[in-house]
Amino acid sequence: MLPILFSRDAEQLKKRLLMRNETDYTEEQKVVDEVLAQVRTKGDEALFDYIRRFDGFSEVAGDTMLVTEQETEDAFRSTDAGLLQVMREAAANIEAFHNRQKRENWFIESGGKTIGQLYIPVENAGVYVPGGKAAYPSSVLMNIIPAKCAGVTNISVATPARNGIVNPVTIAAAKIAGADKIYKMGGAQAIAAFAYGTQTIPKMDKITGPGNIYVALAKKSVYGVVGIDMIAGPSEVLVIADDQANERYIAADFLSQAEHDEMAACILVTLSEEKAQRVRDEILKQAELLPKKEIVMKSLTQYGTIIVAEDIADAVAVSNLIAPEHLEICVQEPMRLLDKIRHAGSIFLGEYSPEPLGDYFAGTNHVLPTNGTARFSSPLNVDDFQKKSSVIYYTKEEFERDYKKVVTFAKAEGLDAHARSAAIRFED
Repeated sequence: MLPILFSRDAEQLKKRLLMRNETDYTEEQKVVDEVLAQVRTKGDEALFDYIRRFDGFSEVAGDTMLVTEQETEDAFRSTDAGLLQVMREAAANIEAFHNRQKRENWFIESGGKTIGQLYIPVENAGVYVPGGKAAYPSSVLMNIIPAKCAGVTNISVATPARNGIVNPVTIAAAKIAGADKIYKMGGAQAIAAFAYGTQTIPKMDKITGPGNIYVALAKKSVYGVVGIDMIAGPSEVLVIADDQANERYIAADFLSQAEHDEMAACILVTLSEEKAQRVRDEILKQAELLPKKEIVMKSLTQYGTIIVAEDIADAVAVSNLIAPEHLEICVQEPMRLLDKIRHAGSIFLGEYSPEPLGDYFAGTNHVLPTNGTARFSSPLNVDDFQKKSSVIYYTKEEFERDYKKVVTFAKAEGLDAHARSAAIRFED
């Protein structure tokens, strides 16, 4: 349990972490394929049938799918006032952060030509919110607010409704974030409805939000028909700690990630075997106090790892190799390492910036690339809800100076019609 390795073993650790996504989901994919096909061809008929079977909403119909104004008012009344206030403050922080990501259209003008780029929001975004006994209002805020900041016209939420009842905290969070509609549907059938549209559900242009394996496989299957945010894998945190780092803080941060599920990966990179041993002892001590001890211990047993690096530069090299979803830098003067980090989803600097701060309140997005995908992808952001359109304008005089170059290119590629399209404008 919690083996203490050395930086030379980091390559093997990376391979072991990547294997977490190699589970065979053939049977689940068959179920998803059937659901997608039925909803695509039969629309509401199939959608309602699956909602009755899988969501437990027996009274589903075209006029009962939407959360009503009365249900929204009841949700705000029944939600703890303190939680509502925290959600509003968190929403303001998330909005402020994501508003800084908005881009302005730009143009380059030279002589008789203008080229540029337009940033245009998608029209319809569908956000999936898991249902069940637990509510995850932070995820609701993180998915809706960037879409709102991007200028999306219609933001619709899909969430399961057991007996037609949606978790009131989910409703409150969605309305605080700025959702336009909340539909009572879950699972792969909700993704199908958003992807293809039905008589009741409008087709979406983009689908985001977490869900179970059926939701994840459905999102993967409809990509190309609609856009999606990402296919999220098991969660992970990597902590770089020097000899002055507080062992109790590190242990608590480890365990906050391990309680997600038994596939979560928690990695500590430190500078001495003595420090590694002290942190390991503290992790096991604190784990005994947790309600989710069984999940935590499975996670630590399978993927909890402590690596001893030669120095801070070596520790950073290990982190860049793993490309973690969450990276905590618990060292003296952490800002000095920031420009050395090449691959990480979200970076937490110093001992008073723990990972849950980003999960809930700071304003940065907690929808992050996992399983090494931080090497090429980014947290959910405003750009995910916008398209870019190129703009070209040439006057006749400007094009006359360049059209022969277009002809040369086109003929080199054997595309005579392309060449003629350019040349015909200057024939006698």
